[in-house]
Amino acid sequence: MSIKLRELIRSIRACKTAAEERAVVARECALIRTAFKEDDNQFRHRNVAKLLFIHMMGYPTHFGQMECLKLIASSKFPEKRVGYLGLTQLLDENTEVLMLVTNSIKNDMGHDNQYVNGLALCALGNIASSEMCRALAREVERMMNSTNPYVRKKAALCAMRIIRKVDEIEDKFNHRIGPLLEDRNHGVLLSGCSLLAALLELNPDYVSDFRRHIPSLVRALRNMVTSGYTSAAEYDIAGITDPFLQAKILRVLRILGTGNAKASDEMNDILAQVATNTEGTKNTGNAILYECVLTIMSIEAESGLRVLGINILGRFLISRDNNIRYVALATLQRVVNVDLKAVQRHRATIIDCLKDSDVSIRKRALDVAYALITEENIKSMTKELLDYLLVAEVNFKEELCSKICMAVDRYSPNRRWQLDTLIKVMCLGGNFVKEQQR
Repeated sequence: MSIKLRELIRSIRACKTAAEERAVVARECALIRTAFKEDDNQFRHRNVAKLLFIHMMGYPTHFGQMECLKLIASSKFPEKRVGYLGLTQLLDENTEVLMLVTNSIKNDMGHDNQYVNGLALCALGNIASSEMCRALAREVERMMNSTNPYVRKKAALCAMRIIRKVDEIEDKFNHRIGPLLEDRNHGVLLSGCSLLAALLELNPDYVSDFRRHIPSLVRALRNMVTSGYTSAAEYDIAGITDPFLQAKILRVLRILGTGNAKASDEMNDILAQVATNTEGTKNTGNAILYECVLTIMSIEAESGLRVLGINILGRFLISRDNNIRYVALATLQRVVNVDLKAVQRHRATIIDCLKDSDVSIRKRALDVAYALITEENIKSMTKELLDYLLVAEVNFKEELCSKICMAVDRYSPNRRWQLDTLIKVMCLGGNFVKEQQR
């Protein structure tokens, strides 16, 4: 008889060489194959669990695929759960035997136990092929209307997989999304927003149909920002109420508000509230603020709101976290064409980022600094970049010289100043100045 999963893990960890490990795995796989041939295998779920561990280590486990299907057909929940886990890990949508499990999934979707329903929906949402999606789309649609919020949220996430795999089924789920966005349950609303975002990314033509739900989304977001939310304590992270749902709603609002002044006007107030009321001392708050800024810059926002968004990015620039600073610089580069004047206020901080020890931040700061150059500030910006050229690292000088030369050629006020500046660049940059720019 084969050993328990815990004993297998202990044996593999005790191996001192790769050859010894392969021998242990090969011996155990042989025992598992032998056990699978028995008609009454009471340890089938244990053996599949061991195969999952062996699969995670990179060894072939295809011989256990059919056993997963047998476990899924079991009436015992522990065995069914291991079977579904094996299904999602040992098989993919291109596996031929996958279609054999379609009927079992359909039966489990009609089961009285909500957790069995969840297993079936989870498996379908992860590995369903286009044929399975077509066969089970009606069942998923029915379950999106379930009275059980656990089932509704699982069905909504499963629907995301279906609309991505089968184009012509999109219309079946459109009328089901509205009620999800009105739901007071955290999981259902989050799943509904995810489904809507996926649908609108696949087919932007539906955006106008769903703009009528903006008030509902704004109301839910305002409740979280100001007065809490249903079961808010359960979803509080670092003092921020339900940050995942806030970020998802902001993303959906960004899609709905892009290119539409009326829709943008409906969300201006709540975006201002999120931007001013969210604490930015922790990563959780910074994630919300980042999503809020992206939304502000994507929609037809008021000029004051855009300035507020850019000022948030300015605060990000002085953060000690390099990831936050990099995100701020990357976003500033994208929005510099939206409100150049507001970004110009943070020019000194951006120039300081050129001296950062992180090369990725230096490169991104140089891109933003170059984007800030105009005919009005070409002289002052060029002076600051030339000053930095004196102390810049060797592997950074070529790109810096190139940016300065391009800016001078493009915005030079007169020929004499252009020649004088290019001579300075060649004196300071030397061989790092490209031949065509000399």
